Amino acid sequence: MVDPDSIAAASCESAGVTAAPIRVLICDDHGLVRAGLRKLLESDAEVDVVGEAGNAEQAIEGSQAITPDVLLLDIVMPGRSGIDALPDILQAAPETKVLVLSMQDDPAYVRQAFAAGASGYVLKDAADAELVEAVHAVAGGRQYVHPVIGARLAGAVAVPAKRATSDKLSEREHDVLRLLALGHTNHEIAAQLSISVRTAETHRARIIQKLGVKTRAEIVRYALAAGELAPR
Repeated sequence: MVDPDSIAAASCESAGVTAAPIRVLICDDHGLVRAGLRKLLESDAEVDVVGEAGNAEQAIEGSQAITPDVLLLDIVMPGRSGIDALPDILQAAPETKVLVLSMQDDPAYVRQAFAAGASGYVLKDAADAELVEAVHAVAGGRQYVHPVIGARLAGAVAVPAKRATSDKLSEREHDVLRLLALGHTNHEIAAQLSISVRTAETHRARIIQKLGVKTRAEIVRYALAAGELAPR
């Protein structure tokens, strides 16, 4: 349940502060993590944690109800992932800036987050000062990516482009690739696409041959890099 118990009281006129604090909603499925993030962010006088959410659906509800300036959003949570819920969050609260908080430093995840509408991406093991800096940056309308991740991202830009030029998958093979990357079996793919299991197996074999991938992990990595898992 969304917890708006920390919505800031009143104005800061008596304290002589003219700028309103940055209102932040925290979404993470671990209560201890949320508590730690709240304590860290509220140590900054210019940041006000206005609520908490424990999953993606609560993040959508909270964003619509509270309309925070910044939503600090975890990616991996039970049920819907943070990235999958991002379009719905932004539809519910178009003015809210989403700062993704993740343990994943793979450039593919970063690209996917920004493609879904995130304004920033910071790692969970980042220094305290970096997280606060990232919140200020996205609240101010800027994008934020840690320099190390940014360097990796820049170095990986050419990879998807190269793959895209050599990607000769058919439309149906793209459908199968997406379902494979999402962890579906040949039988499940056949049922979802209304094709035979043999046809699903054939598509899978052609995908592997065309893309030069061998393992499911490589399929997932390719699908992420190519944007196959972006919300549709």
